[in-house]
Amino acid sequence: MLANVWVKLAPDVSASATKILITGAGGQIGSRVKVMAQRVGYSVTALGYDQLDITDAGAVTKTLSRLSPDVIVNCAAYTDVDKAEQEPDVADALNAIGPANIAKASPDNCLLIHLSTDYVFNGNAIHAYLEEDLPHPETVYGKSKLDGEKQVLALHPFSIILRTAWVYSTTHRNFLKTMMDIGRKRKDMRVVDDQIGSPTLADDIADAIVQITHLATTSKFDTSKVGIYHYTGAGNTSWYGFAKTIFAQLELETGLKIDISPIPTQAYPTPAKRPLFSVLSTEKISGTFDIKPVPWEQRVRETVSKVISMEQNQ
Repeated sequence: MLANVWVKLAPDVSASATKILITGAGGQIGSRVKVMAQRVGYSVTALGYDQLDITDAGAVTKTLSRLSPDVIVNCAAYTDVDKAEQEPDVADALNAIGPANIAKASPDNCLLIHLSTDYVFNGNAIHAYLEEDLPHPETVYGKSKLDGEKQVLALHPFSIILRTAWVYSTTHRNFLKTMMDIGRKRKDMRVVDDQIGSPTLADDIADAIVQITHLATTSKFDTSKVGIYHYTGAGNTSWYGFAKTIFAQLELETGLKIDISPIPTQAYPTPAKRPLFSVLSTEKISGTFDIKPVPWEQRVRETVSKVISMEQNQ
């Protein structure tokens, strides 16, 4: 089946002729995919949770049949890691059953890009996780996301799973915005220093998705390129290191100094266990699609500056 999946898309097709459907379009990543895809000139249909409930198989089938998209980007997900421990059925519905519904209803010649997470791993590795490493989630959230990955790959072979981690942006609720808000109120912070990961700007994830879409819809797309990929900011740090960079830029921009102290994970207990090591290798996506992650420190400093500018212009 895969040999001729792209016959619908001529090699010289214009961006405006390519139809992209984004589910979960109101979220942190989905909203940025919408902006960037529209900027390129794609024909974009962006549906939030109130417009398409992906857990409703009938609604999904009807919507995909009507729109007949060339590319689907599924950003819809249950992302409250702690609350998922008390609501496993809800998490499973959004993170596993919903993606399965989309995969079943996707046209054969449609590329499905599905967002996933570092939480599919247990965080006990001593090297950056490769796509081929065996997942072993230890939270309800992680288990539901892994189940979603398996459903998508089994039900729609022409799919790309894009795992990411430590996502932040200038909007929505995220670590960077929270640190800026709380730090300016308290003037001192205590932040976990023994969990390691790679801060990732939502805009960069969206840009990677649009680049993959471009390659898939404007040139011969080697069907061996489907499967699982990792994408995060380049380099890694702890939450403490992430916060220090945020506050250093905040001080540079505003003169406000915020004191910050490192603490161990055990000093900040949470309902869901956090992976101590969430670093994902990005060598595969770089080698396959020539998508080069940006150093996380650079993006964090830029984002802090942008948030401040946005606040001043309100």
